[in-house]
Amino acid sequence: MRLVVVGGVAGGMSAAARARRLSESAEIIVLERGEEVSFANCGLPYFVSGEIEHQEQLLVQTPERLRATLNIDVRVNTAVVALDPNRRELTLANGDETYNLSYDELILSPGASAIRPPVPGLDSPRVHTLRTVPDAVGLEKAVRGARRAVVLGAGFIGLEAAEAMQMRGLATSVVELAPHVLPPLETEMAQLVRDELVRLGIDVRDGVSATAVERGEGRDVVVLSDGTRIEADIVVLSVGVRPDTAVWEEAGITCDKGAILVDEVGHTAVDHVWAVGDATASADLVTGARRPVALAGPANRAGRLVADAIMGKRGHVLPGLAGTAIVRVGELTAALTGANRRSLDEAGVEYHTIHLHPLNHAGYFPGATQLHLLVHFGTDGKLLGAQALGNDGVDKRIDVLATAMKAGMTVHDLIDLDLAYSPPYGSAKDPVNMAGMMASNVLDGTLALRHAADIGDVMATSLVLDVRSAEEVASGCLRGSVNIPHTELRSRMSEVRTAARGRPVTVLCASGVRSYLAVRQLENAGLQASHLSGGMLTLQASLGDDIADVITKA
Repeated sequence: MRLVVVGGVAGGMSAAARARRLSESAEIIVLERGEEVSFANCGLPYFVSGEIEHQEQLLVQTPERLRATLNIDVRVNTAVVALDPNRRELTLANGDETYNLSYDELILSPGASAIRPPVPGLDSPRVHTLRTVPDAVGLEKAVRGARRAVVLGAGFIGLEAAEAMQMRGLATSVVELAPHVLPPLETEMAQLVRDELVRLGIDVRDGVSATAVERGEGRDVVVLSDGTRIEADIVVLSVGVRPDTAVWEEAGITCDKGAILVDEVGHTAVDHVWAVGDATASADLVTGARRPVALAGPANRAGRLVADAIMGKRGHVLPGLAGTAIVRVGELTAALTGANRRSLDEAGVEYHTIHLHPLNHAGYFPGATQLHLLVHFGTDGKLLGAQALGNDGVDKRIDVLATAMKAGMTVHDLIDLDLAYSPPYGSAKDPVNMAGMMASNVLDGTLALRHAADIGDVMATSLVLDVRSAEEVASGCLRGSVNIPHTELRSRMSEVRTAARGRPVTVLCASGVRSYLAVRQLENAGLQASHLSGGMLTLQASLGDDIADVITKA
């Protein structure tokens, strides 16, 4: 059998290597249009920053090593220009040479290409993308001697590129068309990322787009939609990627919005043609919606599964993807898994959201820092999505929640997860356990929630009770709120009744812990009470600069 794999890197090379491990007799050919067939795509920004020192460290495998260890025929700088599925034949181009190659089974792993919006001036030599090793090498060379950089796009790669520029000493601006950086994050989480970018000295321009790049003799000028003009020695284009599937669509491979459609084992609608990786449409674990997911982990796993199916090892199928992702921004780590509000709303899913701000490990042990955790869950308790931010411990919490989602756990199950505990690493009640407890309280009616998005209605229809200390309140409180520290609430319950005048009470504190205690006291005293989710920390992050419209100094 001749197995031809188009595209290396994550999905393609995983498939080729697995196929060889299952069969010594198969002829395996990998076609790669670039110079490197197996490289650390996710490491490129860290090469630009200087944290990865040598270009060779980015190369996972070379054609020579692959031939020696796995007997795989790797042909680099070879592009596929046509596919004839009836003849099972590819037309290849290598420089000026064009030739045909037949196959018995074909795996497509073409990946995705950087989106180039119709912005005048993007053909400037100062405009760079960051998708390949040559891209990274060229950008790293350009950084030397440069003074100003503009990064277009504040997604995961855009923020990594912006941090790399800042680490290399460049005055850096990042421009994002969406209302906030890291668009998959909820607003209240993204604001904390923005704050960290500003702390690093990075100029953040969100809610605007680049309308032109004006080429200059010494440097370019990036013109924004609000009229701002930013000088730049380097412009990094990172506004997203799209599946690279034009050749395959022309050959009759079924696609949806450019992404190749595959069945549960990675087979396309065309006999003997399979597909994996960034160019395929994957089912969302939560909503079921099909979309491309440009992540290395799922691509690697899909490559292995497709090779199994081709070699007759059926039984495992492509799973729905949670899109779990993580990024470092300065001293902050941001991570997410599963659905966000937008995807849940689009799918018509009913859900609750909780916010909590626990410490990453036991507070009495030195070095404890705050985590910011957000969890979406269904009215049946099913986990739907989670986001986490913090200086330490973010990765393990989001990985636990991603695993729980995959296992079909509910928020009730989170309470009983037996997670490792020692004071330097966690708490006896881990933040994940605490999230389960809070969500269970919401579902069984022990805790009623109000959210930052409801703050106008909250202030108009309820008594806002601020249970922080007088010193905390002095730095700013909601207009019209009443301050009674939570330790004094029992003895001052009559004051609450008088101030409420029959209205419900919404309780606020810094992070939500004290307000929950107050809600239970109020409910037990016969008052209708709810808790502002995440307290003042979440409110400030949700409203951003608009917080001034509802806050007054005590």
